[in-house]
Amino acid sequence: MPRRRSSSSTGSPTGSPTGGSTAPRNRTPQPVRVRRRTVGDFVKAFLAFLALLVLLVGVPLALAVQFGWPLPHGVPSLDWLQQEITVQTFLSILTVVVWLAWAQFTACVLVEMKAALSGVGVPGRVPGAGPSQLLARQLVAALLLVGATAASLTPGLSQLGHGLEGNQKGTVAVAQQTPGGLFGQQREQAANTAAAVAEQAASAAAQAEAKQGDTKYYRIQPPEGRHHDSLWEIAQRHLGDGRRYKEIYQLNKDRVQPDGSRLSEASLIRPGWIMEMPADAHGGELVEMPDGAPDVSEQVRQQIHDYAKTGDHAQGEGDHAQGGGHQQGGGSQASVPAQRPAPDAEQDRQRHAGDGATAATPASSGRSFGLPEALLGAPLLAAGLLGALGHRRRQALWQSALGAVGGRRGMEPPTPTGDALDVQDALLVGADPEGVRRLDRSLRALAAALAAESRPLPVVYAAWLTGGDLHLQLAQPAGKPPAPWRTGQDETFWMLARAEAEQYEETETAAPYPGLVSLGTMDDSRLLLNLEAVPGIVSLSGRASDRAAVFASVAAELATNGWSDRMTVTLVGFGQDLTPLAPSRLRHLDGIEALLETMEAETRQRRGALGAAGHDSVLTGRTGPAQHTRWAPHLVLLAAQPSAEDARRLAELAADASRLGIGYLVGTESDELPGAAWEMEITSEGRLLAPLLGLELDAQMLPSAEQQAVVELFVEADPESGPDGPAPTPPFLVDISEQGRPAVYARLVGPYEIIGLDTPDDERSAPLHEALALLLLHREGVHPRVLSSALWPRGVTDDVRDALVERLRSWLGTDPDGTPRLGTDDTGRLTLAKSVVSDLDVLRSLYHEATQGKGADSRAVRGRLLTDALVVVRGPLLADRPEGRYRWLTHEIVDAQLPLIVADIGLALSSFHLEKDRAEKAIEALDAALRTAPADERLWNELLRAAHATGDTARLQALAADLVGRGGARGLPPRTEALLDELLPAWRSAVAAAG
Repeated sequence: MPRRRSSSSTGSPTGSPTGGSTAPRNRTPQPVRVRRRTVGDFVKAFLAFLALLVLLVGVPLALAVQFGWPLPHGVPSLDWLQQEITVQTFLSILTVVVWLAWAQFTACVLVEMKAALSGVGVPGRVPGAGPSQLLARQLVAALLLVGATAASLTPGLSQLGHGLEGNQKGTVAVAQQTPGGLFGQQREQAANTAAAVAEQAASAAAQAEAKQGDTKYYRIQPPEGRHHDSLWEIAQRHLGDGRRYKEIYQLNKDRVQPDGSRLSEASLIRPGWIMEMPADAHGGELVEMPDGAPDVSEQVRQQIHDYAKTGDHAQGEGDHAQGGGHQQGGGSQASVPAQRPAPDAEQDRQRHAGDGATAATPASSGRSFGLPEALLGAPLLAAGLLGALGHRRRQALWQSALGAVGGRRGMEPPTPTGDALDVQDALLVGADPEGVRRLDRSLRALAAALAAESRPLPVVYAAWLTGGDLHLQLAQPAGKPPAPWRTGQDETFWMLARAEAEQYEETETAAPYPGLVSLGTMDDSRLLLNLEAVPGIVSLSGRASDRAAVFASVAAELATNGWSDRMTVTLVGFGQDLTPLAPSRLRHLDGIEALLETMEAETRQRRGALGAAGHDSVLTGRTGPAQHTRWAPHLVLLAAQPSAEDARRLAELAADASRLGIGYLVGTESDELPGAAWEMEITSEGRLLAPLLGLELDAQMLPSAEQQAVVELFVEADPESGPDGPAPTPPFLVDISEQGRPAVYARLVGPYEIIGLDTPDDERSAPLHEALALLLLHREGVHPRVLSSALWPRGVTDDVRDALVERLRSWLGTDPDGTPRLGTDDTGRLTLAKSVVSDLDVLRSLYHEATQGKGADSRAVRGRLLTDALVVVRGPLLADRPEGRYRWLTHEIVDAQLPLIVADIGLALSSFHLEKDRAEKAIEALDAALRTAPADERLWNELLRAAHATGDTARLQALAADLVGRGGARGLPPRTEALLDELLPAWRSAVAAAG
């Protein structure tokens, strides 16, 4: 059987089959166009040779002949220094200067020749030789233009005619490579490499044909607990290097599997699939052509035989061997795709779960299983939005509980519907809060380590997240990084492995690089550009709708990210409706003139503040005693096309912006913007291009529809926009009468118990209980992808998820009329029947009935219902949840909601008893509520009043002392202190005497 082999030493594929529709994203080979030399090229090269000959040889010969050696032959005496300066003395000094200039130029030529001939990248800089080195570079380039090495000249030659000093674009053009060669890659080869690559491909195909009989196969294993097979782990076990997973992927891509499906993404594999393995694969789980393998079942044996027939030789694709080149139209072309950093198994998990480096869609966003892909493929953005939304909802609940907003006390925020519900589900599936936490802790820990060594923060242009590892790209070498950081591929990269990053704890250090924002992904790496550090303006061209989607994504992530402290983001020309995402960060201005006035004043203020503090940049102000003061970044997102004059003024402001902590991202309708340091373009296909940076990304975008749905979620959760009047009805009420006894009753408030169902097998019990708890907390329905991402944060295949759903459906059973207790609504979300009830549902129903139902008109009924509600409460939500499970609860509002509901019930029941002077009963109710809501200030204040009502001063003093002890260094809340002053005026002296 023909086999394809990788010619890459790293194990990464270096080629791909032709055909745009089937090639993996970001791996389309770039053909090398062979440029024929013209007569003009030879003339330029000859003139450059003459110029170099004159400057390198003619100048020193002329100096030696005309002036001789200008320096004295011995040590001059003191009298020589006192002699009168003559014309001859002046000529001798001038001759020395010319000799020095010649020596400097000669050094420049040698440096440029070495860099050009070796192809090692950007030439070194000769100190003080800006113009001289530029002239040397131009002459060397012209001389080598007709040579065989011209194709391998350094990227700096693309900047011919641009000054080395003070030119920001030159800085960008020579940007270093990213991990694995991502940034500033050389994308061209000499023309004769095409034949060599083609010959290598033919040789690899011939060798593969010769080893047809040694072909090995691997059958994907079913998951065990939370572990499931991935191509990375298979390559790690059987090839010795997880990065070689791409070889397995290329061998099996688009081949029909036994279940009729095909492998289309490296992260999407299913149990039972068969993978053809490279010839050097080893390990006991591998199977050769299994005729002589007695431990292989007949069914599997036949499947492998059938699968072997679908190889490249059967499909006529052998001429597209991996790593090979091809001929078209008689011309020579070489497929030389750029190398990419290899991901790890965690990244495969993220891509499958929807929170990895998947491509964002253009403005006409597609949907994956009913969910918007733009958010599924933006894990950091989704995590920031999800965290900010949860904070906003909790804030609304707390303000409601304190009476700041009427009508929501103890109730959930409005349940989203339509697009807002889809976006909320996409946030839950796509978010990677662990990744955000890891990034934040890593950056702060780096700042703390540098501060401990009295070293300044280096200027960081970008960060790359590759398989969980963090790579920081520095503007210039900054020495050896503090452990456990280490130098990356060169001195301008600092790298931190994922395992080491996970060891970091929280630190109080200020966020060092709050201006980092995701732009998109390149294969398995995610790029975060540090807008604050860009040496000038970043311009973005492309269609208006595509630019708007990029601007919205950048603004939303800056407003909600978890790796910054304070920040100001000014939006101009767009985004007025985005301000609800973070009113304290986002600011909208109406026009460019207002922006220019604002930024001119702030630029002056920041320059003065830096000078007064003695800092050369905001980075030095973020470490040491000055941190947390004046050094928050200000990022300007200008979507409107500026006029020529406005662009000039912006360029003047941006010239010193990176030092001041100010960044500019400006949209433009044309390809060029005056004063732009870095130029990017967004295409209609959702590709973000930056030729000078060597970047071609799958852009991260937030299209208009998803943007509106996100804003709707935040507006609905706004604590200042709560409804007036009575509290809304809970989304699910149960029959609390004796006739309403449910078929299945789950106790979630306290230890988890289920009544009415048999206990499943031990190995299946935990995921079934967790899935049921999630469904009980979301009576509106749960999207299957939300369920799978909640139960398996590391990802799981669809068939495993579907098998769990079927087991859950079988476990719950059916109602007497034959209706399954686990159903599916019109949107495909999983829902529970009304016969499946939790104690939380009962608690909400009892409280609603006591305050707005029958209890509102009958004191006796109200007291009975409130007492019954408090009996239901047995402790915190899912008090005995096992370690490592139920992590999805961090995204739920119920953890904040339940204590407020219980506190409201306790307060209402206490008031009910105090009306009849039953202080002891009131204290009993408050104590019961405090077991679930121990931090609620309202309960403690009411407990003070109830204790005072008993007339027992000693009891009141003991309670006051207990409260002071709980307050610790923070002291008591002002309201509690005022209440104690009223009820127990001598409490301060009593506490002082006791303590």
